[in-house]
Amino acid sequence: MVSSSKDDMMSETAENQTEPKGATTHFGFKTVAEDAKADMVKGVFNSVAKRYDIMNDVMSVGVHRIWKNSLIDSLNPRPGMHLLDLAGGTGDIAFRFLDAVRDGTVTVCDINAEMLAVGQERAVAQGYADRAEFVCGDAMKLPFDNRSVDAYTISFGIRNVTRIEEALSEAFRVLKPGAKFYCLEFSPQVVPVLQKAYDTYSFNVIPKMGEMITNDRDSYQYFVESIRRFPTPQKFADMIKAAGFSRVGWRSMSAGIAAIHTGTRI
Repeated sequence: MVSSSKDDMMSETAENQTEPKGATTHFGFKTVAEDAKADMVKGVFNSVAKRYDIMNDVMSVGVHRIWKNSLIDSLNPRPGMHLLDLAGGTGDIAFRFLDAVRDGTVTVCDINAEMLAVGQERAVAQGYADRAEFVCGDAMKLPFDNRSVDAYTISFGIRNVTRIEEALSEAFRVLKPGAKFYCLEFSPQVVPVLQKAYDTYSFNVIPKMGEMITNDRDSYQYFVESIRRFPTPQKFADMIKAAGFSRVGWRSMSAGIAAIHTGTRI
């Protein structure tokens, strides 16, 4: 097996692309027109929607379930709470929340209609339909009122947003005073002793798994690249503070592979 490092992949990608005109952003290691990224991300999740959760189990060996349960524990659901869950189309976080509080309600907002369709089907099948609504919307321009939700969660989704600062500002806007923002996301670096093995697994194994399980290698190549382009926990914490949040912090898990970031709207 030939190992591909992050630096090698970024260098090769840069050499093989033409710089787009106008405002740009990243799509994995590629530089793309800013106004093109959202449709590219939609294409990724349209392709893998029906097998997305299965792939999460396989590539994390089930550990993503522990991370998500830890997120719900941090959220500490209380009776009557209304949660806004962003980028959670399949309902994985929403249903955990509803299981934790019997009279809570959740709005799942996702830019991808295919992911939402999977979540709606599961909500009906599993008896959550009366407490869960599914809304197609953009994290950078939420279709919800100011100060209208008790908590905001986003899991493994914010790194796919074109302008993360705008998504954070929108999260702040829709939260009630005293309510909290929670973000479960991968980190670009793990503990140093594991970094080489982690990169080898990410770049050489995960795309092959994606090809085998979802018949889509490219989407999972983007997946591992997008993690490396995400800010470090400290830099992301600074972005959360800049959006207006107080009591900002994070908790790393699994040797730094993932972290739960939090902030409070005062």
